[in-house]
Amino acid sequence: MSTPRRRRKAGLGRWLWRLLLLVLLWLAGVAGYISLVGQRDQAAPADVIIVLGAAAYDAKPSPVFEERLRHGIDLYKRGLAPKIIFTGGYGGSGARFSESQVGRRYALRQDVPDEAILIESVSRNTRDNLRQAALLMQTHDLHRAIIVSDPLHMARALRVGREVGIDALGSPTPTSRFRTFATRWRFLLAEMYFFHRDRFAEPR
Repeated sequence: MSTPRRRRKAGLGRWLWRLLLLVLLWLAGVAGYISLVGQRDQAAPADVIIVLGAAAYDAKPSPVFEERLRHGIDLYKRGLAPKIIFTGGYGGSGARFSESQVGRRYALRQDVPDEAILIESVSRNTRDNLRQAALLMQTHDLHRAIIVSDPLHMARALRVGREVGIDALGSPTPTSRFRTFATRWRFLLAEMYFFHRDRFAEPR
């Protein structure tokens, strides 16, 4: 191989390594940002608490959903907001209860008064959760909301909430079920994917 060709090949290799390094630094920064937001509790007086839906097993919340419910109810009982919105539709065609209905039943058993609870039962994902919550807030003249979800989900939840017009504060669950390295790593990878997807794909 001639000297000029070797130099060109070496130069291309250096640029590829630099590009790879930049990509890795970018991904590390995104992961750090998602983790940092998830560690920050902004809970403060607001008009409503929005508990984002998660899986439910018939009338029973999944462990992930139960942690969100417990935290949202705790914020309500601390007097940070007079209303709670539970979000989430039906998990399947055979489901008897929507996620939000399961949340409502759970809250009533925890002595949250029925008049303090609002639900929507049509959403299927985070953006739908928050879009429907925003509509309920408009209907009931509510302005500022505390959004409750898992720590690694909080960055996306806050971003989407603000995109649909919610004056949002974040309060991640302090007792997330995603505790092991494997579960946290999978959750983080998923949130990194959504972070980039939402920037290049048109929001639905």
